[in-house]
Amino acid sequence: MQQDTFFEGTGAAADFIRRVQAFIHDELDPLAREHRISHDNGAPRPLLQQVWKLSHQRGFYGMTLPGALGGAGFGLHDHALIKEAIYATGSPFAPHVLGELSGPPRLGALVRSATPEQMERLVLPVARAEKAICFAITEPEAGSDAGAVQTRAKPDGDGFVLNGVKRFISGAPFCDMAIVIAATGDDPLRRETTAFLVERERPGFRVEAGYRTMAGQSHTGNIHLEDCRIPAANQLGERGRGLALALGRITVNRLLHCPAMLGLARLALQDACAHALRRRQFGQPIAGFQAVQHLLADMATDLAAARALMLGVARRLEHDADARGEASMAKLFCSEAAFRIADRAVQVLGGEGIVQGSRVEFLFRMLRMYRVLTGTSEIQRNTIARELLAPRQEETTT
Repeated sequence: MQQDTFFEGTGAAADFIRRVQAFIHDELDPLAREHRISHDNGAPRPLLQQVWKLSHQRGFYGMTLPGALGGAGFGLHDHALIKEAIYATGSPFAPHVLGELSGPPRLGALVRSATPEQMERLVLPVARAEKAICFAITEPEAGSDAGAVQTRAKPDGDGFVLNGVKRFISGAPFCDMAIVIAATGDDPLRRETTAFLVERERPGFRVEAGYRTMAGQSHTGNIHLEDCRIPAANQLGERGRGLALALGRITVNRLLHCPAMLGLARLALQDACAHALRRRQFGQPIAGFQAVQHLLADMATDLAAARALMLGVARRLEHDADARGEASMAKLFCSEAAFRIADRAVQVLGGEGIVQGSRVEFLFRMLRMYRVLTGTSEIQRNTIARELLAPRQEETTT
């Protein structure tokens, strides 16, 4: 198909993809086989640390950082293409190549707002793959309504004492520290929140892990903070700006979840095509039956449409356009389309597609999760409608 021969990005991105694919094939795939790591059987922390350091040594781990910190300087368009290519390898280490669960992408706006001391203690160790970090905002009663956090940080002497529970935190089981968004105001109507760095080694910091998602992943956990004392120097940014710090790049982050979904969806389409050509029934490959051909055609069309939307929004954001609604459209459509592709892949594979352990069966479970992760489809629709109606509401009130 055209997408296999035509590359939409820059020459530098194409070269980066060739190098990172070789890295995954030559170094990470043998490591996964040696330790029997799969999507359902995650790697222990020491092995992940090895992967992070290898990726850092090869120049991939810090790709998203500013150039002064070793970043590659790619725009969003190239970034999306690179991430899609990484996930399309099918490697169980795909989320760790760029450090998405534990490394530089988790730092976000902190790179710009950190003090020199915080840069030395927080940013640089993460950039060098020496420390793992997670971002803790979600709580039992604060998911889509991120401002409703109940975790509190109370001033105490020359620091703060934190109490609360953070839930479903990606990367929590193997983190060294967490960026915690906590309430700091006395007026519950103001919803004042502030960001703090909390090291795992501090008394009162406890990770509750061990549960698995429906896709078999075990890299999510809960963080319990019980009278956890931190110094004032651990406050990140201005007081009252915690939620703004957390959501400052939400538009970009929503877009950058799309290439992961589409890389996995591409695998589902590839596996379905290969099976259709290999599997024979009634004296011919099932690819010869129009019903199967139509399933494959719909899958390919969904993938092409989703990629076009993702890359179009990436171009808009690169030009500093206000594309909040469009980013939500991309997250909504890509997650729904990717799941449709996985669902049809299961149908094409038939009995093989519903057996646990087959790749298509895993992709079905994983891509179903993306309709919930990083903002549900319903939340994306709310954002799209709000952006669509806001200008018209202003017109009717003037």
